[in-house]
Amino acid sequence: MAEAEVGDDVLDGDPTVGRLESRVAAMLGKERALFFPSGTMANQTGIWVHTSPGTEVLLDANAHIINWEMAGAAALSGVQVRPITPGEGRLVCSAADLERSLRPASIHAPVASLVCVENTHNGAGGAVTSLDELRAFRAVAVANALPVHMDGARLWNASVATGTPLADFGGCADTVMLSFSKGLGCPVGAILVGDESAIRRAHMIRKRLGGGMRQSGILAAAALHALDAHLARLADDHANARAFAEEVQGAGGARVVTPDTNIVMVDLPGGVTSSAVVGAAREQGVLLSPWHVSRVRAVTHLDVEGDAVRAAGRLVRSVIERLLAA
Repeated sequence: MAEAEVGDDVLDGDPTVGRLESRVAAMLGKERALFFPSGTMANQTGIWVHTSPGTEVLLDANAHIINWEMAGAAALSGVQVRPITPGEGRLVCSAADLERSLRPASIHAPVASLVCVENTHNGAGGAVTSLDELRAFRAVAVANALPVHMDGARLWNASVATGTPLADFGGCADTVMLSFSKGLGCPVGAILVGDESAIRRAHMIRKRLGGGMRQSGILAAAALHALDAHLARLADDHANARAFAEEVQGAGGARVVTPDTNIVMVDLPGGVTSSAVVGAAREQGVLLSPWHVSRVRAVTHLDVEGDAVRAAGRLVRSVIERLLAA
């Protein structure tokens, strides 16, 4: 980062940012890419690119865009979100769920303008939506003249976990957002990819949102390093997540959602709250997130090796059992 070749990305372009954008666009099979300071800004730009105020966006009821982006779709793009509830027994909505949720044309109902998908799915514990399912989503959207935006913050993980090329995933959406600051370990950064016209519009929206950066090559250099050094090793995080899940499964009756990638959701036994588990684990050096009152979330990453992950799992098991006994 300290040695990055830089320019002024607002005025005439930063060369390191340009290299990153070209590289990721090619990886996703898209014409262009645009570097952003955050995934939320890139997601919200993707929504703004495709929609107009007073329309609605269809997406999974547990999507990050609905639950963790401060109602940005309404505040910034003036659109209504239409949550799709997954069918019985499913963690993530399917193409059939999408088709069922489309409204019949009516002068009394808002017009749909966009379909969003999330892969991997944060709220479902890092679940991967398969290429076949994404293609089915795309087919339903195309049949209804709807563009698709993919929240692919962790699409890197989906690709490594399944062996699916990123370009195949990219072919299922008009725009895709990917994050550098999660599994790849960068301090800052996300990117939006799409065709020439979409990214040209996205550039104007990014400027409006205050996302223009100057010598941003110092950040892009970190992302380029991560693609070289950290992408393939995401498989280690997935293995560590499975190891953590094995240690915690059944603790006092706790149930673990089997991880597809690097996120582990733990459903706690009755009488034990997420806030109590998170607080007790923090006191002993293990950081978890409360997902809701009876679920905690753990995420594996490149800073924690396998032995430490197993030790953390054993500690969380002991915390749950001790709280249950108390």
